[in-house]
Amino acid sequence: MSLVFAAITPHPPLAIPSVGKENLEKISKTKEALERLETELYAAKPDILIVISPHGEISPDHFTINLSDKFQINFEQFGDFSTRLEFASDTVLITTNKEKMSNRSPINIISEATLDHGIGVPLFYLARHLKNIKLIPIYFSLLDNRAHFEFGKNLKEIIIDSDQRIAVIASGDLSHCLTENAPLPFDPTGKEFDQKLMNFLKNSDSQSIINFDPELLERAAECGLRSIAILLGILNNINFNFEFFSYEAPFGVGYLVGQFKLD
Repeated sequence: MSLVFAAITPHPPLAIPSVGKENLEKISKTKEALERLETELYAAKPDILIVISPHGEISPDHFTINLSDKFQINFEQFGDFSTRLEFASDTVLITTNKEKMSNRSPINIISEATLDHGIGVPLFYLARHLKNIKLIPIYFSLLDNRAHFEFGKNLKEIIIDSDQRIAVIASGDLSHCLTENAPLPFDPTGKEFDQKLMNFLKNSDSQSIINFDPELLERAAECGLRSIAILLGILNNINFNFEFFSYEAPFGVGYLVGQFKLD
């Protein structure tokens, strides 16, 4: 098995110290959980890191894979003009399996060197000691959850066949309408969604996650479920236990950090 690590992370720009400043204390649980997750990822010694993001180039009916020669990350749109990260790319894993993947799931290949905060925030914490890591950014589509799960299963096949050690991060925030100070108008459905998702993860109940009521999802205003659905497809038929590191919502958005412990 070439899959050595799998996790869920949020991506609040406020977690970047020069962006969050005094607000960083309000998401201290998330920050501490990401730092803990970093030690777990480092111990897994990955060669390749796949990060699934909701905030890159989204195609309604295709999954998008970014195969730029190299990647750079900054947080200038959030007022931070000093923090910059650079990463190498892995193009071999996808290009050698492009035809196989295209026959089973609709995919677009792009080359975009600058990455979004859905990838940048997790990597700021998780990749700080992975000097030689190679990155594959993936962006979900607007297809249904089942299509994302199937795309994950297709990715799993090429991961298993690889002789590289591969880690996968599903980046995504949960509901954006949890409190009156949330980015979107308060809706009690947001709390219902977050609690159900965490219960399903606790029980390793992938199918209930894939079969979430679409109306509930729309009202909950989440941005992470499709990322998680792809990761669950990668984990299909692999025994795992989901270990919760943290959950909090001080700004009305659910931030979940956790790791899939693989048997």
